[in-house]
Amino acid sequence: MTELQERAAEPATRKPAPTRSASRHLGPGSAAIGLPLLGVLVALAVWWLVTSVFHLIHPASLPPPEDVFRALVESRAVLLEAAGATTLSTVVGFLLSTVAGVLIGLALAASRRVERMFSPLLVAINAVPKIALGPLLVVSLGWGQKPILTMVFLLCFFPIVLSTATGLTTTPAEFAELARSLNASWWQAFRKVRFPAALPQIFVGLKVAMPLAAIGAVIGEFQAGEAGLGYQILQFNGVGAYSTSWAAIVLIAAMSILLYFALVVLERLALPWVRATTSSR
Repeated sequence: MTELQERAAEPATRKPAPTRSASRHLGPGSAAIGLPLLGVLVALAVWWLVTSVFHLIHPASLPPPEDVFRALVESRAVLLEAAGATTLSTVVGFLLSTVAGVLIGLALAASRRVERMFSPLLVAINAVPKIALGPLLVVSLGWGQKPILTMVFLLCFFPIVLSTATGLTTTPAEFAELARSLNASWWQAFRKVRFPAALPQIFVGLKVAMPLAAIGAVIGEFQAGEAGLGYQILQFNGVGAYSTSWAAIVLIAAMSILLYFALVVLERLALPWVRATTSSR
C-alpha cells in the first residue's frame, strides 16, 4: 500500500487482534486444498453415477470417467504436447489483452469525452459473436498463431477495459481528499492513490478474462489451429475417439483452473492490504 493510502486508511485498519479460529480460517491450511479436491471428487462421483451406473447419457455424448482417464493415459504424449500449445496461446493472448485493456481503460477514465465517444464502439465489438469472426480471421491472418491470439484478445479485452475504467473512476473519497490536501500533482495522485486503489477492481476484470482466454484459444484452434487441444478435439472427433476428445476437454478445464488460481495467488501477493481492509471471508 502506498504512503497516502496508509495514512488515509489508518483509522479504519485499527482492528482487534484476530482470534485463534479466525487466524486458522484465514491462514493456509488443509481447507485451501481439501475443499477444492472434495468438490472435484463430488463432480467425478456425479459423472460416474450418470454415465456408468444409471446410463442416463449415451457414451458418445459423455463417456464414463474411467474411459476418459484410460484415453488420457494412452494418448498422454499427444495431449500433453497439445496442452502446452494451448496454454502458450492462452497466456500470450491474455497478456496482450491485459496490456491493451488497461491502456484503453486508462484512456476512458482520463477523459469523459473519450469515454462517450468510444464506449458504444467497445460494447458493439464485445457484442459481436466471436465464433462468427473465425473464418474472417483465417482469411485475413492465415493459419497459425495470429488468428488464435486475435480470438483470445477479442474475448478478453472488454472485461479488463471495463474493470480498469471503473476502478480508476471510483477512487475512495478519503484518498482523493488526502491527495489534494497534500498538494499532490496529477501524476503523484494517479501513481500513489488512484491506480493502487483501482488494482482490486482491475484484478476482478483479469479473473473474469482468464477463463475467457482459454475459451478464445480453443475457438481459435477450431478455426485456424495446426496444434493445440482444440485442434486435437476436432481430430479425435473425426475418427470417433470421443473418450480422447473428452480427455482433451478435461485438460482444458484443468489448465483454466491452474491459470485462474495462479492469478489469484498473484493478486494476494501484489495486494496484501486488500484482505486486511475488507471483509474477513
